[in-house]
Parts: sequence; structure tokens; C-alpha cells
Amino acid sequence: MFSLISNLLPNKVVQGLTAAYFKVATLKSLGFRNNHSSQINVSLPNMKVTVLPALSDNYMYLITDETTKQAAIVDPVAPNTVLEAVENEKVNLTKVLTTHHHWDHAGGNEELLKKSKHPLEVFGGDHRIGALTNKIGDGDKFKIGEIDVECLFTPCHTTGHICYYLTDSTGQSAVFTGDTLFIGGCGRFFEGTADQMYTALIEKLAKLPDETLVFCGHEYTEQNLKFARHVEKENRDIVKAIEEAEQKRAKGIPTVPSTIGNEKKINPFMRVMMGTVQRHASCSDAVSTMKNIRKEKDSFKA
Repeated sequence: MFSLISNLLPNKVVQGLTAAYFKVATLKSLGFRNNHSSQINVSLPNMKVTVLPALSDNYMYLITDETTKQAAIVDPVAPNTVLEAVENEKVNLTKVLTTHHHWDHAGGNEELLKKSKHPLEVFGGDHRIGALTNKIGDGDKFKIGEIDVECLFTPCHTTGHICYYLTDSTGQSAVFTGDTLFIGGCGRFFEGTADQMYTALIEKLAKLPDETLVFCGHEYTEQNLKFARHVEKENRDIVKAIEEAEQKRAKGIPTVPSTIGNEKKINPFMRVMMGTVQRHASCSDAVSTMKNIRKEKDSFKA
């Protein structure tokens, strides 16, 4: 059912990753199945992430601890797809990690709990999240089998947004960023401020190890990178990222994952301290730059 696609992710996965970091990436041969992308598996030494496309551009993520086969699902908006993946992967689903309360992320929680063969814990940072059992905050920790999970409170897109930072038993890491950090972009400031997004992106996420894999909530990469090129026309890393994203999307392949290190090179919202970005925004400080380029992005048309 699966075939090796090591050539589908640039530079053995994404820019900045070494071949040793990735064991295998696989593409599901069943095709798009009326979703926007094919399913892929991304394997670290002791952690596997099954990328599950949903709706028109959402991503859900089935996280498996390879040692214990304990698993968690991030933002299960399409419960039937989740349960099919659980059966195919032969894992024991025990946890739901909800990034925020919006229906396209949390809207499947209740149905998943009803259909699951086993009880599930539902984690989240907002009481508006359906079926919530475990209210969490910044710095809270728990485990998925032997995988360590740390909760990063990143309010702005919503007041209760949580990113989940995972580290496997070998020290390899991944972060699930919902609608806070996208590849080449960030979420709209629906319930927060530029100061909060600066804290989330620069003071928290940017401080994670550069090799940390980034799994975001939506397939917005091509549009985000067009805006990034608009902001920094001479940034060759952005030009290269656009080419790679276009190649993947032409084949129906997800552009996730990125890495924290790569986002520091291509994402204007993680580069608000840079003179090139500040000059574009006509600002001299990072927070004002964050505010101005997000406002510009809200109405940007490539």
C-alpha cells in the first residue's frame, strides 16, 4: 500500500534536515480520496507522524510512539478518516490534542469520542473546545507512550491557542502549530494582538531547536510564500521554497513538514527583526512590523 518517496521532500526532507534525521517518508497509494492532498507518513527514530488531509485545506496528524504504539491525534475534524488511519497503522489511540476551538480543528471531537472503541482524553487550552477533558496551559507536560509533550501557550489567533512540542526518546522533535505558525506565514489576529504573536513566534517557537519539524494546521504554503516574496524580493531562500512547494502541490503532496530553522529563513513573520522586513513595513521595531505586515497580508492578492 505504501511506496518510498524520499525524493518528494527537498534536501532529504526539508531545508536544513540531514538524511539521518528522517528514516522514511511514504505516500499512500490510495490517492487524494476527495481531499486536497495525499496522506504521507513522516518517521523520526521513535515517532511517526501520519499526515491526514481533511476538508479543503486542513491537516490532522496521527502521532505514534513507535515503541509502545500509543497514539494521539491532532485536531481530528474528520473522525472517520482518523479511525481508518488508526486501524491501518494498528495503533492504540488514547489522546486528542486540540490546538484551538475553531470548528475546523475541534469540530470533530465529540463524534470521534462516540465512535472510538476506547476512552480518549481531550487536551486543549480553551473551554470552548468540544469534549474537553484536560484543560492545559503554558509549560504543562504529559506523554504519548514514551514521547514527551510540552504545551506552548500561543494566544493571538484565539485566546486559548496551544502549540504542542514533542520530543521522542532519541531527542528528535516536532511541533504542531495549528493556526499560529504556518509554512511561510502565521494565523490572523482574530482574538489577539501583534505583541502576542511576536511572543508566540519569536520568543517561543523560534527558540526551539532549528531542526524541529513544523506541522501546521492548513495547506496555505503557496499563497504564504508569494506574500513572503512580496515582502523580501531578494530573499533567495524564499524563491527556492516557492519552487519546491509548487513541485509538491502539482503532485498533490503536502508541503508539511517544514522546520523551525527553515521558517527563520523564509517566513516574514519570523523575520520581523530583519531590516529588510522592517523597511518593507515602514517600521523600526519588530512588533509594529508584525502588526503592519499581518494587516497587509489580510488583503494581499498575488
